[in-house]
Parts: sequence; structure tokens; C-alpha cells
Amino acid sequence: MRVLITGATGLIGSKISRLCREKGIDVYYLSTSKDKLEDEPNYKGFYWNPEENEIDPNAIQGVDAIINLVGASIAERWTPEQKEKILKSRTETASLLYKCLEENEHQVRNLVSASAIGVYPSSLEKLYTEQDQGVDDSFVGEVVVKWEEAVDNFRDLGIQVAKIRIGLVLAENGGMLQKLKEPVNFSVGSPLGSGKQWQSWIHIDDIGGIFMFALEQKLSGIYNAVAPNPVTNKELVNEVASQMGKPVWLPNVPKVALKLVLGEMSHLVLSSQLVSSDKIEQQGYTFKYVNLTKALEDLI
Repeated sequence: MRVLITGATGLIGSKISRLCREKGIDVYYLSTSKDKLEDEPNYKGFYWNPEENEIDPNAIQGVDAIINLVGASIAERWTPEQKEKILKSRTETASLLYKCLEENEHQVRNLVSASAIGVYPSSLEKLYTEQDQGVDDSFVGEVVVKWEEAVDNFRDLGIQVAKIRIGLVLAENGGMLQKLKEPVNFSVGSPLGSGKQWQSWIHIDDIGGIFMFALEQKLSGIYNAVAPNPVTNKELVNEVASQMGKPVWLPNVPKVALKLVLGEMSHLVLSSQLVSSDKIEQQGYTFKYVNLTKALEDLI
């Protein structure tokens, strides 16, 4: 089997690339940097430049499935320029890949694409499943809708599409955990806003596991990628501090202060999404990390 991965050198992409190679699956990947192109027996890079509508069509030769992870970081201050970059890096890349498949012979039958639980409206009470149609009235909600619409287009080519709505990823190096650990390490960590907002987290091993499961089971449709036991922001901060042997003694960071420092991006840390993992579990996926304590013990 051969897969083509976009965003293969990122936090999640590098994990999935490694899992594929361990299972004997050949990995082709697209990169905007010619310096990052490798050519090994089971790992080969191809150049693309979405801004110039340029892509090497050899990237789809012999490829059975695509794992789509490309996208500019949403955790940088949302200037108008950054907003445009975040959106285009998800939609224009999909359009370019679609055009490449449309114009060239290929054998791709499945596409597994990243998405985000940020599409669900912020709520302290509602448990969201994949059936919920509501969209968060925010930039994140807008991005996810357009992102998912762009990958849904691949169905017109006879390709099965699975959209993996990713929660708060916990990883040893990078991601949200790294940002949480820094203030806690200096004993200045504290809950954000009310601290009551739900954080539907997931361990990096389970993100990799769910993408591999969707690939191998040829899933289609929407799946939430969150651990079965979400926690509040206060619980998350306290557990990180506990694992690091640090106190949490400062009061909560007020919402108004977060908005002053982060601007519109404060929505990322203040919004609340209580999200269900039932659907992927019903398909047969078994989580490696179900509880936050065990996940953080592994990572910290």
C-alpha cells in the first residue's frame, strides 16, 4: 500500500508517517521546501507550491490513499494576513490536489483529512456528537466549514472521504501541552477565564492511531478524535502542575486580560467544547489513553 501525506513533517504528520513506515506502507509526501525532499525506498518527497498552483504529478503515482494534514498554525495571532493564510492553506491546497487527481491517471480511493472540533458552538453543557449541525460563530467555525467543504469535493472523483475532527492534542514536544508547561514550570500557571470551559483532549498516540484506523478500515464520514473523558481547563492546568510537581496558587487569568493579550485568538482558550468519542469507538477503535492522568504521566 502507498499513501500520500500532506503536512507530513508537522507534529501529527511525522507521527503518522512513522506509523505507516512501521507497518510497511510506502509514504509519499508533498513539501513546499525542496530542501525537505527525501528519496528513500519507502519515503519519498515531492515538491508543490500551492500559491503558484504548482504540484509534481508524480506524487500520486501508485498512491492508494491520501492523508491530508496541511494547514498553517491556528495558534498565531489572528491578523488579517494570518487569517487569510490559515484559510488558504487548507482550501487552496485541497483544490490543487483535487485538480492534480482530476487531470492525471490515479488509483486513489480514500482520503482521510484533518478537521477540528472547533466547529462546534461553545457550550458548558452540551455534549457534541458528529450528528450536530451547529457551527460556532467564530473564525474557527468558518475555517472548519470551508475546510470540510473543500475535502468533500473529492467525492466527485469517486473517492471516499473521512474527516477527523481533532481535539486538543497532547504531545511531549509541541502542541498545547508545551504552551501549558511553560508557565507552570515557573509556578505561574493558572486556569484561563472561568476555568470551567471543557477541553476535549487527545494523546498524540491516539491521534496517530485514529488516522491509521481510518486509513486501514477505509472509513468515510465525520469522526471526532478526542479521548473519552474530557476535562475542564481548571482540571487540565491542575493535573499538568501536579505531574510537574509545581503549585497552582495564582488566581484565574481574567477573560478581559486574555482578550487584551491574544485579541480574537483568545477564543481558542476560552471556548468550551464537550465532545463525544463514541462514534469512532463504535467503529472498533480502542483508545490507548482514556484518562488525562495516564496521558500526562506518559508525556511528562
